[in-house]
Amino acid sequence: MCGNYNTIENKGHVPIKAWTKGVPFEQEAKQQLHNIASMPIVHSHIAVMPDVHLGKGATIGSVIPSVDAVIPAAVGVDIGCGMVATKTTLSASQLPDNLSAIRHAFEAAVPHGRTGGRGGRRDRGAWHNIPEIVAHEWKKLEQRFELICQKHPAIRKSNHVNHLGTMGTGNHFLELCLDENDAVWIMLHSGSRGVGNRIGTYFIELAKKEMERHQRNLPDKDLAYLEEGSEYFDDYVEAVEWAQDFAAKNREIMMMNAIAALRKEMPVPFEAAELAVNCHHNYISRERHFGRDCYVTRKGAVRAEKGEMGIIPGSMGACSFIVRGLGNPESFNSCSHGAGRVMSRTKAKKVYNIDDQIAATQGVECRKDAAVIDEIPHAYKDIDKVMAAQSDLVEVVYTLKQVVCVKG
Repeated sequence: MCGNYNTIENKGHVPIKAWTKGVPFEQEAKQQLHNIASMPIVHSHIAVMPDVHLGKGATIGSVIPSVDAVIPAAVGVDIGCGMVATKTTLSASQLPDNLSAIRHAFEAAVPHGRTGGRGGRRDRGAWHNIPEIVAHEWKKLEQRFELICQKHPAIRKSNHVNHLGTMGTGNHFLELCLDENDAVWIMLHSGSRGVGNRIGTYFIELAKKEMERHQRNLPDKDLAYLEEGSEYFDDYVEAVEWAQDFAAKNREIMMMNAIAALRKEMPVPFEAAELAVNCHHNYISRERHFGRDCYVTRKGAVRAEKGEMGIIPGSMGACSFIVRGLGNPESFNSCSHGAGRVMSRTKAKKVYNIDDQIAATQGVECRKDAAVIDEIPHAYKDIDKVMAAQSDLVEVVYTLKQVVCVKG
């Protein structure tokens, strides 16, 4: 045991350093981490965040440094998924007693969810008439996207401009929050939407074919990797970096629209600070750690270099945190990306009912129907324990509690 983390020895492979004191950590996720640590491309060790849980191929809540190669499935299909939060000059006392109108204004301003099957032209989670701000921002992204599609035409067949400025489904959300001083914040969670999913899925399959062609033995086929100098490596990195830029811009547009929606509902004028924090938590970054240049894959983890601001959200009934990084080199300057699930969506729907959801979200203006039971706070780890386990990774700057929550 060292510092605030446990070292899991891994005979013949790099060690696993886990910031999981006091939080549950299922055996299946441990096995998945052992699989990743056995990969020849992994450098130094793997860092495990306290919100760790089983993922597809790679464990959610893991930080994986790799040399001269990347694992597309470790990045996943929600490339650039992350958070943005903005502090306003409003105070709690200025908000109306009934927050329903604000929730409905947010829901109208930001397309969210999905209509039926795979969605389509009538999908409520996409734009049907592209707003001017979206068209303007898409022009800045379009040229690079065209270059990617020229080499990989299948990526063009995706939701791209019609998903820019939209939230998505699942654990993506938009919230109105209060901090400990009763200041009002807007916070939201989303990523690269349909186009990021298409890029991720496409290159994961190419990586698997590469491994088959070179007859590489893998502990899990989802850990297929692309090596520097190989046919698709540069194209993948280029596409991922573009998707990460799309995701950051996606959050910016939603935040602008949410601020505009709140202004229409408030009888008093207010200012919104420039984007206080906009951070990814599913992405790759070129960095240098322990004497080597490497690609750091943060799969459900936030960069927390010394002084760097980040966001760690709780569930839809728990506190969230605006944090400042402490720059811990052992974690590759990283921290958790949230509370982390303790049960699957399927299990949550079997275990809990609408009455449980209503009780768990008391005091929050949000949907409380059967469709959001999979997001019930009980399906997540205790965020206070998660924060305690990473006290050497970040310091808390603000503690936020949501009063309005819009779920995808």
